[in-house]
Amino acid sequence: MIERFVNNSDFGKLLLRVSVGTLLLFHGVNKLQHGYVFVESMLLKARLPGYLSHGILGGELLAPLLMVTGIYTRPAALVQTLVMVMAIYLVHSKELYSISEHGGYALELQALYLFGSLAVFFFGAGRFSLSRGGGLWD
Repeated sequence: MIERFVNNSDFGKLLLRVSVGTLLLFHGVNKLQHGYVFVESMLLKARLPGYLSHGILGGELLAPLLMVTGIYTRPAALVQTLVMVMAIYLVHSKELYSISEHGGYALELQALYLFGSLAVFFFGAGRFSLSRGGGLWD
């Protein structure tokens, strides 16, 4: 019985996708409530089209919701990964090789979101999802 509990990769997939998705969802809700115009200015400063700022709604609201529920989990996780790559590029690139005042990596939170989303992309949704983990996209 203990072995069945410990060797439960579907439960691990559930914990990973719900935690990463929910935590990133908070960022999306905050941007929805308080605005995300600042993202457009950062994109323009980086010589990228300003309209890409609207992708924040898909990347920090829709993708986390899909990932948490386990519907189109892999594409949602890939979108979240791309959002984190852009966030690191636009906002945190100066901290890329920095250590925080407490001795940890300066971008540890961003790295956890990035690699957590990437792990969900490779693992998929698992059995404990609305899609039951069936199909290539879940």
